[in-house]
Amino acid sequence: MNPAVCLGVGNDVSDPVQVNPPEVSSAEDAVRGVVATAEFWNARHQELGYLRSGGDAGRDEASNEILYAVRLGRLIDIVGDQCAPAAPLRILDAGCGKGWFTRRVASFGHRVDGIDVSEHAISLCRQQAVGQERYAVSRLDQWRPPCLYDVVYCIDVLFHVMNDQVWEASLRNIASLVRWGGTLTVTEHEADVTRTWADYQCTRALSRYRKILESQGFVERGFIPYGFRSGPVGFLVMARSG
Repeated sequence: MNPAVCLGVGNDVSDPVQVNPPEVSSAEDAVRGVVATAEFWNARHQELGYLRSGGDAGRDEASNEILYAVRLGRLIDIVGDQCAPAAPLRILDAGCGKGWFTRRVASFGHRVDGIDVSEHAISLCRQQAVGQERYAVSRLDQWRPPCLYDVVYCIDVLFHVMNDQVWEASLRNIASLVRWGGTLTVTEHEADVTRTWADYQCTRALSRYRKILESQGFVERGFIPYGFRSGPVGFLVMARSG
């Protein structure tokens, strides 16, 4: 199975490789997995087109244009349509890829940090910066900003983190970066089952996200489906209340 196919956006995911939760790996396996993941995404961002590398690799660039626009619309619904140049929102794009969402959100007047494990993708981001955003090469579980964010979003990233320990550490870390009253949104399948679909695709039960995030003071605001060609992916929206 092609590991470059983005789950649930338009591809046939009715026949998963397995339906068992991935085993918890050793620390050494986790390190190897992180290195392999970084290498995979660096190669993918170099080999695939501007949109396909961070979108649905099984579709052409035109279809991906629609997919990106749909996701941006949902993201605006979550972040809100208010912007004030004198008091911009501070936002983290966790796993920004080539920075498509980072630049658009920054163009609304917000201050956005974009992080990704791909050095190639971050290099392109810096070349195309619109002025209101900053970029850094970083893993999600290791990002340490100088202050907290009003909004943290993580789009089509966590279901590509195969190692369970790294996935949980990544989720906990980006959640810890949200200020009190702020918003965290991550994308996942709208299902309560954990499934491994391919070498770089593992969707996890929403109840696992909720359990971890509720332990960090978050309450759920809802699940917003993409609504793109009947795919099961959408935004799980959580607010930090304590």
